[in-house]
Amino acid sequence: MGIWDKIKGEFIDIIEWLDESRTTMVYRFERYQNEIKNGAKLVVRESQTAAFVSEGQLADVFTPGTYTLETKNLPILATLKGWKYGFNSPFKAEAYFVNMRAFTDLKWGTKNPIIVRDKEYGPIRLRTFGSYVIRVKDVPVFLKNIVGTDSRFTTEEITEDLRNQIVTSVSDAIAESGIPILDMAANQLELGDLLRQRIQPEFDNYGLEVVKLRVENISLPPEVEAFLDKGSSMRMVGNLDQFTKFQVANSMEKAAENSGAAGGMMGMGLGYVMGGQMGGAVQQGAQPGAAPGGAGAAPPPIPGSVPFFVAVGGQQTGPFELATLKLHAQTGKLAMDSLVWKQGMATWTKAGEVAELAQVFAVGQAPPPIPPG
Repeated sequence: MGIWDKIKGEFIDIIEWLDESRTTMVYRFERYQNEIKNGAKLVVRESQTAAFVSEGQLADVFTPGTYTLETKNLPILATLKGWKYGFNSPFKAEAYFVNMRAFTDLKWGTKNPIIVRDKEYGPIRLRTFGSYVIRVKDVPVFLKNIVGTDSRFTTEEITEDLRNQIVTSVSDAIAESGIPILDMAANQLELGDLLRQRIQPEFDNYGLEVVKLRVENISLPPEVEAFLDKGSSMRMVGNLDQFTKFQVANSMEKAAENSGAAGGMMGMGLGYVMGGQMGGAVQQGAQPGAAPGGAGAAPPPIPGSVPFFVAVGGQQTGPFELATLKLHAQTGKLAMDSLVWKQGMATWTKAGEVAELAQVFAVGQAPPPIPPG
């Protein structure tokens, strides 16, 4: 510091700080050799706290207001210096201004996916990010443990460490919440509050308070999201008949918008025909397990052919023509005690007890003897 700075400092008797950066948390008031005049004015504005440090020891702390710096206003500093009857001008001390306002819109997020255990899907990887708000809660703790001798301490110097503290607690907070993965989007407010409560003890060591913590997004890996989207699509088109009608109606509407009057009428007529055909096809295909002879029975057999249904493992299979049943008998898929049914039979019956199937199991019989010549 030059001679002019020294002379200028001798005439300055007002100690104050105006913050223009919006990111400065602590500012050390600069004086030549930290010399402060006896009787100087200390101005502490709202959202500020001033603290005096002497030879590395935190002394007096001032809340908002205007003070005249005398022995009676600096009892701790006077005791540290051993001044019983006041101190002569000037006295040496470091004056720190601590910004007590809330610092908003600080970001946090997971650099890499974290693994959590979901009740429905088991172990799963996810990413999450959000924002948080902090402010200084304990000035002595913050100055001793974080700031040290830094002349200007900003949020950039601490946000990286705070972000790591938050991310470390995310997986535990999600596990404690018991909220299923698919329901987290609707419970981000509750999850953020739970996470704030969990990390506050860690921030107490810094002398900081987490005013608010927001969870803005929770995302799953792309392949998991694709699987969930596919499952949602299948559930949405569960009623194929209604889905087909919707698709046809949508096509008719687009045809009417993009065509003239004649083209629109033609599109509507075609839509009705397609809707009827597709609706019938869906209704026939929507009943694969209908009981034989019931409302969803197969079409009538070809004349001269007697198809049979076969029970395999408790499930209905078929119908099969006699030629196919012969092959099944040869390969062991059809046995004498296999249950079979055809239209007109009252109940399922063992294949060996059905006269029409005798030829099916006669494949292995020896030919009759040749008549004498």
